[in-house]
Amino acid sequence: MAHTTRIKLHHDFFTSTERPFLEHGNLSAVLFQYGSGVRAARLSCARGEIVVLPFQGQQIWDATFEGRRLTMKAMRQDPVLTHSYLEGFGAFLIHCGITAMGVPGPADNHVLHGELHHASFSDASLEVGEDARGRFMAIGGVYHHIVAFAYDFSVLSRVTLHENETLVDVELEVKNLKHTPMDYMYMAHPNFRPVDNGRIVYSAQCTQENVRIRRSIPSHMKVSAQYARLLDSLAEDPKKHHILLPGVAFDPEVVFFIDRYLSDEDGWAHSMMVHPDGYAFFVRHRPLELDHVIRWICRTPDQDCLGLAIPATAEPEGYSAEKAKGNVKTMEPGGCRHFNVQAGLLNPSEASAMELKIGQLLATGR
Repeated sequence: MAHTTRIKLHHDFFTSTERPFLEHGNLSAVLFQYGSGVRAARLSCARGEIVVLPFQGQQIWDATFEGRRLTMKAMRQDPVLTHSYLEGFGAFLIHCGITAMGVPGPADNHVLHGELHHASFSDASLEVGEDARGRFMAIGGVYHHIVAFAYDFSVLSRVTLHENETLVDVELEVKNLKHTPMDYMYMAHPNFRPVDNGRIVYSAQCTQENVRIRRSIPSHMKVSAQYARLLDSLAEDPKKHHILLPGVAFDPEVVFFIDRYLSDEDGWAHSMMVHPDGYAFFVRHRPLELDHVIRWICRTPDQDCLGLAIPATAEPEGYSAEKAKGNVKTMEPGGCRHFNVQAGLLNPSEASAMELKIGQLLATGR
């Protein structure tokens, strides 16, 4: 059982000068404020660090382990105070949802990826403690969303870093506070930096039926004839995206829908991008909680991003389209849903063992 101490974070704890705030074994927390006014907490452990935005969407803005920066290359270097997904885009991990998620279609009036990505969290806290995996630090927070006649729900978020690990635990709890049912959508959006000649390995069968190309083009993007040919090629043989060959432009982006992931005896499904030197970027999720997975690749001169595995409750085509597919889920009055994701880095021995495990899952079709 974990023993935890919780310290409430106040806005005036954060200044333009980085301030050491707390130490816990080989863990430390430093608080600071970006020039834009966004408040941030830098949590460091023996093997790396993460930067979390406690009050702005509980985003993990940046992540570095074993000297490797995991975060995508984006046009924006520092976070800004905004509620716009695209204007503030650049984080390592973003929460999306809850009233809607994905690209709004003609019949939708929701914003891109919902309200959660830049939601104003209150009651942000720093937690320290020890559990079966050792000492940890965590940033937690609460977001309460009320729209008269429509929504009343709370979101509890928690990002945990352990003392000697290179995986970050991301937990989200959503509770329907209304006395009537509530439709909901959620997506955990980790964004890694691709590595040339990296290999994508994951516990899902790569067939035309199970790994599908998204053909619809969001209205904010312009595409070329060359892009259309790339989509045709990947639709015919989706395994072609398993090696991130230098010079292949995923411009502006390529999106895959992966219908069925296989999970291990503990309920986890696994995804890796294995670097040429054996290290691997890694995501695991629970298909019983998040039964859809999106893979997003964007490789341009301005942005270099790999959404290796983006676990979700639906595909990202907007509320109306997903509702028509039967993908929008409903929560009972007073109901609660939990979502768990881990993301981070594996060293070569860990990556090798995980690749063997994934191979066994694929062979047995568990």
